[in-house]
Amino acid sequence: MVLLRYSNPYDWPLVSGWLRARAIEGVESVDGDEYRRGGVIVRHDSAENAVHAPRQAAPRARRLFDLDADPVAIRAVLAKDRMLAPLLRKRPGIRVPGAWDPFELAVRAIVGQQVSVAAARTLLGRIAASHGFVPERLAETTLGGMPRKRAETIRLLARAVVLGGGLPARLTSIPGIGPWTEQYIAMRLGERDAFPAGDLILRRNAGNLTERELLRRAEAWRPFRAYGAMLLWTTPS
Repeated sequence: MVLLRYSNPYDWPLVSGWLRARAIEGVESVDGDEYRRGGVIVRHDSAENAVHAPRQAAPRARRLFDLDADPVAIRAVLAKDRMLAPLLRKRPGIRVPGAWDPFELAVRAIVGQQVSVAAARTLLGRIAASHGFVPERLAETTLGGMPRKRAETIRLLARAVVLGGGLPARLTSIPGIGPWTEQYIAMRLGERDAFPAGDLILRRNAGNLTERELLRRAEAWRPFRAYGAMLLWTTPS
């Protein structure tokens, strides 16, 4: 095991709660201070300001728990906005929950389009049980239990990953993946300035702004717009 330190403050309840709500049955689980995935256990240690992880899983754990974020730099930018400042005082250790695997995350994002978190978990559990998140398998499979166009998007994405060796640089080149999905995936993969401005909850919690108005306001949040999005997402409506 290796000790992966982070800079305080760190909002473990936010990160662990986010991951717990979206945990896929049979793939992962979150219980208290532990994240489990197969035989891998990552454990939060508040006394050490760190997480313990197997050495081979350290890069994934760093991304999943956003351990390299700089809360001082984030606060210096976002606290200037009078809408975000009080939210930041409540969540000074804001983080963007990351992802264990980029392709799996992309499938999660596609499945989750316009459905509840609970419904997405159910569908993802079925995919995991039947196929796993293996691009080679999903490239040759038309998934059931979801709109046909969405299933086709997953198949096309899987084919692109198989051919290219990773996620396409422009995810919107895949039919069925729009700007919201692309920006959401970028956020979860560590792009700190990614910002899904078309998200209805973000716009509502920002004061019922239009997408253009929210984008204009968020210009002042660069290069940490992803953290601004998380603050708004975790604000009670």
